[in-house]
Amino acid sequence: MPLFPEIKEDFSLHSFNTFHIDSIARYFTEVNSIENLKEFIASGKLNENPFLVLGGGSNLLFTGNFKGIVVHIINKGIEIINRTDDSVIVKAAAGENWHEFVTYCVNQGFGGLENLSLIPGNVGSCPIQNIGAYGVEVKDSILSVEAIDIQSGELLAFSKEECRFGYRDSIFKRDLKGKFAICSVTFELKLNPVVHLEYGAIKQELSAMEIGNPTIADISKAVCAIRHSKLPDPKLLGNAGSFFKNPTVNQKIAEKLTETFPRIVSYPLGNEKVKLAAGWLIEQCGWKGFRDGDAGVHENQSLVLVNYGNATGSNILTLAHRIQNSVYERFGVKLEMEVNVI
Repeated sequence: MPLFPEIKEDFSLHSFNTFHIDSIARYFTEVNSIENLKEFIASGKLNENPFLVLGGGSNLLFTGNFKGIVVHIINKGIEIINRTDDSVIVKAAAGENWHEFVTYCVNQGFGGLENLSLIPGNVGSCPIQNIGAYGVEVKDSILSVEAIDIQSGELLAFSKEECRFGYRDSIFKRDLKGKFAICSVTFELKLNPVVHLEYGAIKQELSAMEIGNPTIADISKAVCAIRHSKLPDPKLLGNAGSFFKNPTVNQKIAEKLTETFPRIVSYPLGNEKVKLAAGWLIEQCGWKGFRDGDAGVHENQSLVLVNYGNATGSNILTLAHRIQNSVYERFGVKLEMEVNVI
């Protein structure tokens, strides 16, 4: 591949988003290195057009054609930076597949990411929304994030604190949205890890597997089994995983909801905050398994909206709005979308 990236015109993004929406990008290019990206920024092409930095396309919903330039980050590489008796520092390029990177770490005995197995997407996407599952968030293991300023081409390193991580949130999703392209993420992982079994069905799955003293490999295997049983494979059925965030409310509101709906699923967070299970709220409104044309709600998991084949992004978004409205009408709780609507 030449140093200066090839630019393609009127390019289909159907294979570059896990919803399989057939959006057309006016321009499309791929960059496979930091130097490649710096060269492209220096060309001024991103100043002439609206642009979108694309990773694995696993958290996007295209609601129409993209009239600017899509920059697909495909750089690769995993590097061990340092190792002590207790931990190891590993740097992974943004273009690495997330699950393949987790599998690499598990196979090496590097603990911390095993609960995040089988989450779709690439490494570069994980800090943007601070991905999480089964009681673990990726921020727990991130040491720093390396990103390029889209305007100046300057490469900067952001510490964990500077990333301002929150629940499915970070500075890259808010203040710096569209201003930086993530190039790599550095993790600090444990060589003597403490496994996390408290959340979800991990204990039950391990019991079914007849495992009493699980390793991180066992945790990863259990998580994969649970996700396979509950969530559709994006390769087979278009989806972006959880479409909505689990809403957080104050303790008083949670108590009132529990009085009215005794079976409501909630998790205390401390500081008089309570997290509600969005999937439960959606299911109680009758949406589980709902289908309108090719836009629908998955039959096994109400948090997952799906494209059965030919749904448009607008079809999916309309369904999402209907779900939000019905949950608010019944529970007085606002659901926030987790996906990035383009």
